[in-house]
Amino acid sequence: MYHSRVVPNDLNAFWMPFTANRQFKQSPRMFVSAKDMHFTTTDGRKVLDGTAGLWCVNAGHCRPKITEAIREQAGELDYAPAFQMGHPLAFEFANRLVEIAPKGMEHVFFTNSGSESVDTALKIAIAYHRARGDGSRFRLIGRERGYHGVNFGGISVGGIVTNRKMFGTLLTGVDHMPHTHLPGQNSFTKGEPEHGADIATELERIVALHDASTVAAVIVEPVAGSTGVLIPPKGYLQKLRAICDKHGILLIFDEVITGFGRLGAPFAADYFGVTPDIITTAKGITNGVIPMGAVFVKKEIHDAFMNGPEHVIEFFHGYTYSGNPIACAAGIATLDTYKEEGLLTRGEELAPYWEEALHSLKGEPHVIDIRNIGLVGAIELEPIAGQPTKRAFQAFVKAFERGALIRTTGDIIALSPPLIITKGQINELIDHVREVLRAVD
Repeated sequence: MYHSRVVPNDLNAFWMPFTANRQFKQSPRMFVSAKDMHFTTTDGRKVLDGTAGLWCVNAGHCRPKITEAIREQAGELDYAPAFQMGHPLAFEFANRLVEIAPKGMEHVFFTNSGSESVDTALKIAIAYHRARGDGSRFRLIGRERGYHGVNFGGISVGGIVTNRKMFGTLLTGVDHMPHTHLPGQNSFTKGEPEHGADIATELERIVALHDASTVAAVIVEPVAGSTGVLIPPKGYLQKLRAICDKHGILLIFDEVITGFGRLGAPFAADYFGVTPDIITTAKGITNGVIPMGAVFVKKEIHDAFMNGPEHVIEFFHGYTYSGNPIACAAGIATLDTYKEEGLLTRGEELAPYWEEALHSLKGEPHVIDIRNIGLVGAIELEPIAGQPTKRAFQAFVKAFERGALIRTTGDIIALSPPLIITKGQINELIDHVREVLRAVD
């Protein structure tokens, strides 16, 4: 297999996503291969993956069962249409996913990304109420600092300002609950914070403002990842579930990040003991190898659409690549790898060690908070006056130079390593971060 270790002469054509393009193209950071816990750069250096790629490579890189499944499937059935046609792997994969999903989630709608999963879930929620004759329910409620992908539905219910401010009025009929971050009360909390569960009652105020009869769904990340790892206070998600039940509102969990073992359970719904009506997934569903997503729905939601003449399409929505054969093959092999190596629950075993290692950074330069849950962690840094994000970006670049991949959002370092990480590699990753913190301005 050919791997170029030479940086292309011209980097201009590729407009890179979520990237400072001009800075990158002056000093490119390129990976050319990966294996298990490490990337390899163009100059042959090994870089420890502290972020599972982009929260997605849960089983580590280039796992044999997954790569072989892709190779074989590509030579047997490369593509099959999903509109009015099918292929066996899509049904097999859906069945396998339902087996590990929270109880009551009996149906799966395939997408190609987390962004598509979110927009699909929002459309299902609105259409579900209409299918039941309750078409007045059209409003969607998200949360401040929420991240739900980059499509128009996702940024409308999302609450990250920079993702929204350039794109006009977005969807109408959307409101937002307050976020749960209380640094004054919950700083350096290990696991779920003690304070803040009552923030959930703000949902009651918003519902009263619009009237419950107009509200279709509430969408939240159980753990808000891309905004900087905001962990729900104890009892918060339970309160949201109760309020939604009270008013007949669907509750959507965006588990694009937390799904497939990140918290030490198959899904965050399992970890917190709260079952939503709809779950959005992507990322770890194929170990990040091939773009794919899936929306899980309860039986009663699916069945509400199964009315009218049998030859008529029940839900006018889908994608050319929904249930793509090669993606399904990768997904089945990913589930096999998770099962054989116990990865969907391995985070529970490693979480205490991870927690102590992460919190050992308390007292290092610039650190104003540390948060953790499962195999996720965040180190929040004091911003440089007048230059927000610069300190964390410096840390990101220095970490790469030292041999570790970290992720930054604002002035927060986020860590979410592959679930195969060892205790020794946890130590190595935290030592890299410690030395970087001591080196940045």
